[in-house]
Amino acid sequence: MPADFLTEEQKATYGRFSGQPNEMQLTRYFHLDENDLAFIANRRGDQNHLGFALQLASLRFLGTFISDLSLIPINVQSFIASQLSLSDLSILSNYAQRKTIQRKHAALIRKHYGYHEFSDLSWFFRLSRLLYTRAWLTNERPSLLFDCATSWLIRNKVLLPGVITLVRLISQIRERADTRLWKELSSLPSGEQRKKLETLLEVVEGERISQFDSYRRSPVNIRGPSFNLYSGA
Repeated sequence: MPADFLTEEQKATYGRFSGQPNEMQLTRYFHLDENDLAFIANRRGDQNHLGFALQLASLRFLGTFISDLSLIPINVQSFIASQLSLSDLSILSNYAQRKTIQRKHAALIRKHYGYHEFSDLSWFFRLSRLLYTRAWLTNERPSLLFDCATSWLIRNKVLLPGVITLVRLISQIRERADTRLWKELSSLPSGEQRKKLETLLEVVEGERISQFDSYRRSPVNIRGPSFNLYSGA
């Protein structure tokens, strides 16, 4: 199965903002409760308060940390700042220049809110089992499995892996499910039925195609001998 099965929209939105979140999304993902505000208040200075809060809220929405905070939509910045009683968004540029602080804050957020790495085998196997079950029981397109995996990772607080990593996992799981299906199908015919199927593939002396190939072609004449041949009469 081709590994590059993602739609252009999926490529554009994976782990990043594709536009401004709507009001419902702002309320669901970017609202800071009392525990959030208390944890944020432990940082020093307004720029750290804003930067820390934006990292936390973006993680909840995207499933991963965003390295360039300037890419966060302005309505998100304003929504977060208003909850912190901040009005000057320009202070974010000072925070964005301090990559060491950003990494330190990201580590604190991961630990405090219980986020997991994708490389954690227990979570990796859980996702693999889920995807394999869906691939086996349904005939979903790989792009739908990709969306399912992304939603599951965000919901279970597992940091999104690189897009290629997730694409390869889905491709491998689909291949395993397909291989299992063909094995089970090949075990269904009896020995006698297999022999009959094999004879369909043989090219009889004097003929140019097998009987199987002839069945794949539409009859030229739907009456007389041609009809009898294709109807099995």
